[in-house]
Amino acid sequence: MVSRHDLSHAFRIKGRNFSKAGSVSIDIKEILRELGIDPAIVRRAAIAAYEAEMNVVMYADKGEMILRLNPKAIRITLEDEGPGIEDIEMAMQEGYSTATEEIREMGFGAGMGLPNIKKNADVFELKSTVGKGTSYNIIIYLNSTGKT
Repeated sequence: MVSRHDLSHAFRIKGRNFSKAGSVSIDIKEILRELGIDPAIVRRAAIAAYEAEMNVVMYADKGEMILRLNPKAIRITLEDEGPGIEDIEMAMQEGYSTATEEIREMGFGAGMGLPNIKKNADVFELKSTVGKGTSYNIIIYLNSTGKT
């Protein structure tokens, strides 16, 4: 098993690039698997990363996701440049979505992204500035028993 000490990897995400949508979360899943992380924890991290990645693809111009791993936790941070979220409390509610009809027709934008991140993370912090962008801080502890 490869050492988990202070691994860090950055990924760039391009907004509206649906042909590459999900590739970052797949890469994260593979990195964590190769490191021998518990499959249940890998699953939670992959779901959280996917949902965050898709929010960039659907709504922002671009973003950068950073995977950090230490012996205690997986940390996924994301900074995007986009419209920001006007009402975070509302956006955290299951089923709430500002997705366009075009995005919904592609099968996205059901309003489960942020709730799914929260459900799969041990810590989820979200900050947003309208007209500038959104930042995510997702932590999943390696010794956690799982939230899903």
